[in-house]
Amino acid sequence: MRITGFRALTTVQEWGRPIGDANGVHADGVVRMPIVVVETDEGVTGVGLGSHVLAETVFAALEGEDPRGVTALYDRMLRRMFKAGHAGAVFGTIGAFDTALWDIKAQLAGEPLWRLLGGRDRRVPAYASGLDIALDDDELAGLYRTYAGHGLRAAKLKGGLDIDRDRRRLGLVRDVLVEAGGGDRPGLMLDVNENWTRKQAVRHIGELERTLDLTWIEEPVRRWDVDGHAAVGRGVRASVATGENLTGLEQHRPLITAGAVDIVQTAAGWGVTHFLRVAALAHAHDLPVSPIGTTPVGLAHAATAVPNHLVTELQDLRPPLGVSLAHEIGDGAFILSDSPGLGIRLDEAAIAAAGHRLPDPGSDGTHIRPDRAGHYLFPASGNGHRTAAELT
Repeated sequence: MRITGFRALTTVQEWGRPIGDANGVHADGVVRMPIVVVETDEGVTGVGLGSHVLAETVFAALEGEDPRGVTALYDRMLRRMFKAGHAGAVFGTIGAFDTALWDIKAQLAGEPLWRLLGGRDRRVPAYASGLDIALDDDELAGLYRTYAGHGLRAAKLKGGLDIDRDRRRLGLVRDVLVEAGGGDRPGLMLDVNENWTRKQAVRHIGELERTLDLTWIEEPVRRWDVDGHAAVGRGVRASVATGENLTGLEQHRPLITAGAVDIVQTAAGWGVTHFLRVAALAHAHDLPVSPIGTTPVGLAHAATAVPNHLVTELQDLRPPLGVSLAHEIGDGAFILSDSPGLGIRLDEAAIAAAGHRLPDPGSDGTHIRPDRAGHYLFPASGNGHRTAAELT
């Protein structure tokens, strides 16, 4: 069997509400979802959800190769790209191809990927994560009641702009989860997306911890700040989680070896092989791992096969347009299927038809950043704007 080609597709994820974090908001709730489809000479194809920046350059490392040699091909892609720089979106392209190859390998074996990798239990514990910073209190409560209806009893909120607002919203979601049967102490996490300095992080988290029991604080400082993460970890009770934006073991290693991270995260877009290697490194330091992503199906499968998986992020309850997933959400978990491979099926006609929904990356009003006061600016009916406070 040989790899003969690939297709680069783009669909959209429609959230039906504004989504975002401390760095900005997609006001219309429509975001691009790139997809890579790897083709073989025997007609078996694999799907990877992720970037396809420089896809033709990366694919040159795969063309004509046997797709079953996944981990060796992963290293082959890295070797081809590292000199010019393999981080960022290019690392995402490598991850998308890698995930597609694992999909092919599992299909050829006639098994779901979770079983091929050595997993025993198809149930992958999850937490709710609504990308919710732009929602008012009523919208926030309604959203997390929906998550709770699927059995989720832990939640991660976006924050970092207004500590009083963060406290109120965390308390509100805590009450929603308690009412849903989450016990007196449901899991609560706050993600500030690298928005604080180390001093701000210690002060703000300490203030929250006077009245709240935080499971973890996520990306409290810049991703590369090893000393900063260590200082935050020493200064707060909550665990420090980070790693979703780190691309390669060489970026994870300094944080892990310095004891600067308590929950090691990795993004679904970086691929299955990367996750397995990061999980092994974390396990060698007695640390848990937690996958991150909008549609983390590849890492959900891989999570079943590592001994230190803690919990996986669950964002949208609906897949991207034209994408169907074989797994289910229930009892607070991803429940994986017995479908061979990843269980991803594409309706390419629907994806092509979704082209009119693709946001223009350069258009005004799709991705909106906060003003200097920390308010989000949303399009108004005229030439003016309304702040998030005015919308609530």
